[in-house]
Amino acid sequence: MKTSWRSASLAASVVAVLTLATACGQESGTSGSSENVGATAPGSIAGVGAGSGVGAGVGAGVTESPGGSDAGGAGELAVSAATDLGKILTDGNGKTLYRFDSDTAEPPKSNCDGDCATAWPPVSADDVTAGDGIDKSLLGEVTRSDGTKQLTVAGWPAYYYAKDANAGDTTGQGVGNKWFALTPEGKKAKASGSDGDGGSEAGLPGLSVRNDPNLGKIVVDKNGMTVYRFLKDKAWPEPVSNCNGGCLDKWPAVAPVATDDTKGVQKKGLMNFTRSDGIKQMTVNCSPIYTFAGDKSPGDINGQGVGGQWYAVAPDGKLVGAPAQ
Repeated sequence: MKTSWRSASLAASVVAVLTLATACGQESGTSGSSENVGATAPGSIAGVGAGSGVGAGVGAGVTESPGGSDAGGAGELAVSAATDLGKILTDGNGKTLYRFDSDTAEPPKSNCDGDCATAWPPVSADDVTAGDGIDKSLLGEVTRSDGTKQLTVAGWPAYYYAKDANAGDTTGQGVGNKWFALTPEGKKAKASGSDGDGGSEAGLPGLSVRNDPNLGKIVVDKNGMTVYRFLKDKAWPEPVSNCNGGCLDKWPAVAPVATDDTKGVQKKGLMNFTRSDGIKQMTVNCSPIYTFAGDKSPGDINGQGVGGQWYAVAPDGKLVGAPAQ
């Protein structure tokens, strides 16, 4: 009897250890499929965005509705060149359409729900038509978590910005360093120092290593911006971010990066996870990573040591210059 009890106890312990050992690195979530809608725009967006997510760089509580939805849908999409962003997509009422870095295009997947979808209302895929200068084969749809159909452009889910009050407004451009106006090709509207699709002119990988004269080897994102960790986060047994709401305005979460789109960064623990707000975030050695809104140019390290909680990340995921833990 004692032997049987000990065997059962040992088996339970092994299972528990294995569970912990595999928790970091697991990923869950479903991807929507995109279907070409050819000539089809959003009607009412009421009820879109059920959930509790908050988009990066977006404060909760934004309740304004874009004029496109109030006017009865996007109608015929158009190309506008009346901004300093180059050619961008608008709906039939001149409202700017945006894309979100935390989404994916292959396969199409929206990661903006709840409060995020209130601030960034999804563009419905109903009855959209392609106007002059728009390749209708790039228009598609993706099924959101609430079952509604959202317009996609080259696979990227399309949104309005609630704070764009008038036709031609582009106040959503660059918000949280994650939201950008859509070009007719589905790329990000060109911004200063950008190649128009969010990459740096140098063509850096999604994550790579830079040798900083003050900090040594540190991880940078695809734009050459310094990557940071937050001491209050957790990596074990699974990643947990404790930077939410207004914190994300200052410290945007780094969007998922493919493992083969990295250079010099430790592969072990290189993964993405779904945050409590529904947004997917990248990790290095299982620790959530961020950029800093106070860093304006590649090479800036203004976030280093902020509040005694934020530090640059070494290629192995360790904190750079942090006090001993």
